[in-house]
Amino acid sequence: MTGQAGLHQGQFIPLLSVVGPTAVGKTEIAIELAHRLGGEVISADSVQVYRYMDIGTAKPTVEERRGIPHHLIDIVDPDVNFTVYDYQRRAQSCITEVHNRGKLPILTGGTGLYIKAVLDEYTFCSGKVNPSIRRHLQEELELKGKEGLYRSLEKIDPIAAKRVHPNDSRRIIRALEFFYLTGKPISVQWELTKRKQSNYQLVMVGITMERNYLYERINKRVDLMIEKGLLQEVKGLLERGYKSNLKSMQSLGYFHFTSYLGGKWDWETAINVFKRDTRRYAKRQLTWFRADQRIFWHEREPNNTKIEPILDNICSRVEGY
Repeated sequence: MTGQAGLHQGQFIPLLSVVGPTAVGKTEIAIELAHRLGGEVISADSVQVYRYMDIGTAKPTVEERRGIPHHLIDIVDPDVNFTVYDYQRRAQSCITEVHNRGKLPILTGGTGLYIKAVLDEYTFCSGKVNPSIRRHLQEELELKGKEGLYRSLEKIDPIAAKRVHPNDSRRIIRALEFFYLTGKPISVQWELTKRKQSNYQLVMVGITMERNYLYERINKRVDLMIEKGLLQEVKGLLERGYKSNLKSMQSLGYFHFTSYLGGKWDWETAINVFKRDTRRYAKRQLTWFRADQRIFWHEREPNNTKIEPILDNICSRVEGY
């Protein structure tokens, strides 16, 4: 098992991060840890940041939070283009504030890019996109194809071109966009990020579960979301004027039910695809987190609500905080 040493007071801010795939039970564990360790939870979920999107994001209710402060939930409206840059700034500020109150910051969630942006001090020269530049690049993609766009990247940033697959149009566009916005190759940002030192004394734990049981939990969670009224929640968002093409509305569940309401799918298809896509998302999350050697992994037993051994093990790692 790999990872860093326990948390200690000193020049670095102590930080506990709890990560893992969707539906594995991270929130429950984080809340218990917060009670044991005197902590506050900082959400690292790219959709829980949005107001009015509660059921489909499995946002913990006030009762479920059990008095533990939760941060970076319900902070922007669904039509805001909230970026990883925005999240990084808010999360880092929040971590410092929690620490200054004498509490342990517990960064919890499944959005891997958000977590890495905070922990690895990603350097952003610009956190926003320019619609006209993005539109121009999309038009260029249609005209020249991926090959033409990739050749453009090779000319302005050969280092980035070597790291980006020629067929990965999304990353090619992002690299070109970055250059047009800042006048600098995106590879320069990568180098700045690599050199930057972290401000945190980190303990990072991952929660996982045998895959078949995890997929079963995902399917049950989708069924529960439907019982709680996810369809009505989606209808309410549309009635508020939030369009189905918004980034927030392209999220798991919301995309599937707007597709159903728009007549693209029947009810059964919408649910089945929702479950399938959530399982696929969990698989991608595990792949992402498995590559991080700092994580101490803990496997939850199927249908076992007893998490005390996991909690005891994690608390022992942060002993001395």
